[in-house]
Amino acid sequence: MGVVGPVLIGVVFVVGCSFIPEPGRQRFSAVMVAGAGAVYISGGGMGWWELAFTAAVTGCAYLGLGDYRWLGVGWLLHTCWDVVHHVKGAPIIPHVADSSLGCAICDPVIALWLLRGAPTLGRKGE
Repeated sequence: MGVVGPVLIGVVFVVGCSFIPEPGRQRFSAVMVAGAGAVYISGGGMGWWELAFTAAVTGCAYLGLGDYRWLGVGWLLHTCWDVVHHVKGAPIIPHVADSSLGCAICDPVIALWLLRGAPTLGRKGE
């Protein structure tokens, strides 16, 4: 598993999202982290913990509608869950063994941007 690919995916996601005008950017980001929180739910191999994790990230997504930092926390939680799945559970993409590891590398890129308040990128003075 390379590091460059997952980091580039995170950067492309962040750059793309930075073009979404507010308040849509925050809403879209909340939907994305909520969806990420549920990706392992039907086959991650962690039983009831999958539901508990989904509930926790959904809570972060809801709180993130008012404060971007909660969305960053949600992505960081997902990073941890990706590591758990890489070590012990099923991968996020069933036929790609290192996909959870790649996700764990990508997610902090997104989280850092959100923890900074999801600034618009590429414009002078921002």
